[in-house]
Formats: sequence, structure tokens, C-alpha cells
Amino acid sequence: MAEKGNGFSAEERAALKQRSAELRAGSRQEKAAEKREREAQACRDAIAGLTGVDREVAELLDKVVREVAPQLEAKTWYGFPAYAREGKTIVFYQFAAKFKTRYGHVGFSEDARLDDGAIWPVAFAVVAVNADVEKQLRELVRRAA
Repeated sequence: MAEKGNGFSAEERAALKQRSAELRAGSRQEKAAEKREREAQACRDAIAGLTGVDREVAELLDKVVREVAPQLEAKTWYGFPAYAREGKTIVFYQFAAKFKTRYGHVGFSEDARLDDGAIWPVAFAVVAVNADVEKQLRELVRRAA
């Protein structure tokens, strides 16, 4: 969070710069396959740069997406590992270390198909990787995709 009256925090400014770089890189004319591979590599690199529970969760999410929703394309979104449909981010992992928070979370965008009545969750805190977490992620990704 930003300090009172000082605008964005250093972490928030860094995330915005990272997103700007992602958008600039994506604006170049590229063949679709080259762009997909470049974005997938950026996602793999983002995951590889993580440690501890953040890395475990990101690796699990990557595995689940590849198995449950292989039609989603790996990319980064504000530096986070993310997965998109038709260029729109559907699911991402906001790791705790990025903003020095207590836990990371798996988030879903408005383009995810999780609608359930008048209210539904779009972010899920993840503090450990286990069979129950994997089962829940599989169901969420299946529905969202």
C-alpha cells in the first residue's frame, strides 16, 4: 500500500512498469506462434523466479491449467503468472512476495466464467499446497475456462 499522500508504493510502481513493458512487447508485430511462445516463456520465467510457497502454488496452478484447461495460453500479467483466453486474462497467481503480503492468491478476472447468482468469490488466498488445494483449483479453473 502507498504511504499516505505519496501516491504509489515502490512495489506498485514496479508492477506498473512491468505491465507497461509487457504491453510494449506485445505491441510488436509477431507471428501468433512466436508471440504465444514468448508469453509462455515469460510465464515460466516468472514462476522460476519465485521461492517457497509462492513457487509451489504457481507451479501447481501451471500444472492444473495445462491439464484442465489447455486451451488457455500462458502469459504474464503485471509480472504475475497468468493464463488467458483470446488475449484476456482469466486466472493468475498474485504471489505474496511481490507486495510483501502475508499470502499469495489465485485470482480470476471478469472474463472467468465463475458467475454464481448475485455474489461469488474471485480471489482465493493460498498458504499451502496439498491435495485439497489442488482439487479446489482444478474445479475453479475448469469452471473459469
